[in-house]
Amino acid sequence: MRLFARPLADGERVDLGGLTLRLRVNQRARRVSLRIDARTGEAVATAPSARRLADAVAFARARRGWIAERIEARAQAPRLEIGRQIRVLGEVWTLVPDGRRPRLCEGVLNGCGDGEIDVQLVIRAIRRAAQGRFEDRVASHCARLEAPTPALSLIDPRSRWGSCTPPAPGGRGSIRLSWRLALAPFETADYVVAHECAHLIEANHGPRFWALVNALVGDPAPHRACLRREGPALHAFGRAA
Repeated sequence: MRLFARPLADGERVDLGGLTLRLRVNQRARRVSLRIDARTGEAVATAPSARRLADAVAFARARRGWIAERIEARAQAPRLEIGRQIRVLGEVWTLVPDGRRPRLCEGVLNGCGDGEIDVQLVIRAIRRAAQGRFEDRVASHCARLEAPTPALSLIDPRSRWGSCTPPAPGGRGSIRLSWRLALAPFETADYVVAHECAHLIEANHGPRFWALVNALVGDPAPHRACLRREGPALHAFGRAA
C-alpha cells in the first residue's frame, strides 16, 4: 500500500501526529537515519535518495516516541535567569549579572550581564573554562598513549561531540570538541576527550581503537548512553533563553 500519492521531496515537511518531520536527501548516506536538529529542534529524517524518503517517513513514524522524548528533553533546557545555577565541568555555577566582565569566584559567575543574563557572556565564560580543562585532559590522555599532544579547538557542531585529525609524520594532529561538553557530566565529557585522543593512534572504530578508549576511561557504554539521553538539552542550552 502506498502511503503517499506523490513523490516526496528533499526539504519537505511531514506531520507525524502533531510532530513535524523535515525530510532530507544526502547521497553520501548509506542508510535511512533520524536525528533532532541541534539548532532548530526539528526532527530530521535523512535518506540516501529521494526514492527512499517514504522509507525515512515510515522509520520516523515507528520511532515517534523517541522523537517526542528528545524534543521534550530539549524543551526542558534551563532558561538563564538571575540566580540560576548551572553545572559546568562538574561544578555548580550561580549566575549573577552585575556587569559585562565575566569572572568566576567560588562558584559564582559574576559579570554575565547588566541586570539580566546575557547568554553570550555565559557561553564565553564556559568556553574559557572548558578550553583550559580540556587541554589538561588531552595532555593527560596523550601522555598515557605516548602520543604528541595535538592542537585543541572548541567548536559548536550541529550534532557531533568531537572530531580528530591524526598527525602527519612529525606533526601534532588536531582535536575539535563541542564546548557544550562542559555542560555534560565531567566523566562523560572526559570520555569524548579520550575518544578523540585514541583516534590519534587508531583512525577507525575497530577493536584496537575501543581497547585504547577502555584503557583510558573504562567502559564507554554509560557515557554514550548519557550523551544520547542528555544531548538534546545540551544542544538547546542558551538557545531558548
